Amino acid sequence: MTKKILTLSAFILAQLSLSTPVYAQKTLAECENIEQATEKQSRCLDGVKDTLDRELQTWVNHHVFNMEEKALATGRHSAMKMFKRSQSNFITFRDNDCRWQYLAISPAKGAGMAYKKCYIVVTQARIKELSIVE
Repeated sequence: MTKKILTLSAFILAQLSLSTPVYAQKTLAECENIEQATEKQSRCLDGVKDTLDRELQTWVNHHVFNMEEKALATGRHSAMKMFKRSQSNFITFRDNDCRWQYLAISPAKGAGMAYKKCYIVVTQARIKELSIVE
């Protein structure tokens, strides 16, 4: 059982280090610097969003795994339940926070870009938060 847990821990850590390969990831700033601020920039932002979604999910999985281990040892599942609720609330917050910004600009052309930029910034903040918590 311990060997299985160590193997899974090593896999998760490998995923964390490989989740955003430098060669494949564009940044928000790089997307904003694209001269044609239309389809090409939108696709760039979609790529950043997808990469950040994968990285966020990896961090969530990491914390759930650690809390499941602790819950098995202690019999206390409250931290894991609260973390899952917190993550669900974060997703709702992010969607609503970015949606109001979209609606405030809509129907202007920049509304979709504003939503994507908001989504990226809020997701980056959540990843940073999860990466420093142990």
